[in-house]
Formats: sequence, structure tokens, C-alpha cells
Amino acid sequence: MKKLLFSILFFVVLFSVPIFQVDAITTTPIKILLVPGHDNEIWGAQYKNIKEAAMNLAVASRVYNLLNKDKRFEVYITRDLDGYTKEFADYFSTQRDAILAFEHNAKNLMQTKVATGNFVEKENVVHNTASEDMVVRLYGINKWANENNVDAVIHVHFNDYPRPNSWTAGKYKGLAIYMPDGQFVNSRESSLLAADIYTQLRKKYLTSTYPPELGGLVSDQKLIAMGANETLISSVRSVLIEYGYIYRFGDSVARHKSYDNFAQYTATGIKNYFFVK
Repeated sequence: MKKLLFSILFFVVLFSVPIFQVDAITTTPIKILLVPGHDNEIWGAQYKNIKEAAMNLAVASRVYNLLNKDKRFEVYITRDLDGYTKEFADYFSTQRDAILAFEHNAKNLMQTKVATGNFVEKENVVHNTASEDMVVRLYGINKWANENNVDAVIHVHFNDYPRPNSWTAGKYKGLAIYMPDGQFVNSRESSLLAADIYTQLRKKYLTSTYPPELGGLVSDQKLIAMGANETLISSVRSVLIEYGYIYRFGDSVARHKSYDNFAQYTATGIKNYFFVK
């Protein structure tokens, strides 16, 4: 009888350990970099007087505030109401040549991989072409994330699609989360992070009805944010969230309520990925 009780007790203790280990073994804060897409000069999509860049910042700032209250996280954000934060503005300026070299070398290596059959190019969702300055900033963000041991980069966006008159409401709706192509070294963990965030957002919001985004989780190999040309190392998870189509947020009160909800669900998804096993 004593042997049986001991065996039961040992079994319970053994299989309870992981539940209590999560916080115990995490002594270094999880580093999260939030990237509110676009900026005050190139604001992305626009519907009437609503600019995507402002919407992106509204959500990213709320996620920042939620995660920053949790001592398990060390949170960074690339810009605020005054523009790019000093750390990133200085980095883009002083490291411009190094960023361009980083981009050039990565592209050459990728071309070699494609030519030798070690990387297969695939068709991706069509996106707007980024300006030269924005390309430098996006590759700069990847370079900074690699150098600073960032655990996850979360890009915040609202969606739109090409149509004759972008100032009128379109027909598509719903959210989508982009993640790195399966051939990228950071793909697996990024996809798990994307899934945890998506699971939370889907509690309230519809998945995108835009055909190339059906299913809600979309892999991509051309988006710089996803580590295009394998510019993100394996330990840096990266996702890009398209919370919905911009023309669906015309009402100011409903829009600001959505910001709060988006931020709460996103923060919960991030916490679930890193701490709930």
C-alpha cells in the first residue's frame, strides 16, 4: 500500500512540474518589439480622413501599455505620437550604410540559395511596394532585432486592397495574420505565436474574406517584416497582424472600442504563447 501511495505521489509531482516551471525558469524578461506600420510621412492606407498609420499606432501603443505592466516582458516600440523614438531614429540614421550592406548581402545569399535549389520561391499575396526609406527602416528593424536578442517582433497594420476608388468602402472584411514562409529559420515558432494571437482575436472578429487571405494565417516570403531574404535569425519570431479593412472602421466610437479589444486579445495571445503550455 505504501509503495502504491508513493508511486501515485511521484506521478503527480513529476507531471505537475512543468506547470510551476514556466515562471521559475524565466529569469530574463521576454523582449517584445512592437512596430506600428508606416509613419507620419507615408501613412499607408487611407479611408476618408482616417489614416492607417494613426490606427496602427493606436493599437500598438495599447499593446505596449498592457505588456509593459507585466514584469515578465521588456517592451520596445519603434515610434510614438512624436514620430520614431530616439533609439530607432538614431539607429536608422547612423546605421544606414550598415543596413544597406545587411540588405545587399542577404539578397545575394538568397539568390544563391534559389539558384542552387536550396530555397523555392512561391507566389505571395500582392502588397504595395515600399519606398526606399521604408525599406531601409524595415531591414533596419530586422537588423536591430537580431542584434538586441529580441524574442518577438509584432507588426501592427490595417488592411486594404487595390480597387478603382480607395475612398469608397470595399467588399472585403476580417483579420489576417502573416507569418514567415516555412523555409525560413524563424518559421516554426513564429507560426505558433501567430496561431496563439489568432485564436484570441477570432473570439470576437471574423477572418478575412479576401481570397488570398482565407484561413486567416498566411505565410509569406517577400514581406520584409517576415524576414525577407532570411534577415531574421531563428530566435526572432515575427508576425504581421492585419486587424481588418480600414473602411470598416469609419465610426469613431466603434473604432476606438476596437483598438482596446484588439490590444487586449493580442496581448493575451502573446502571453499565452510564452507562458501558457
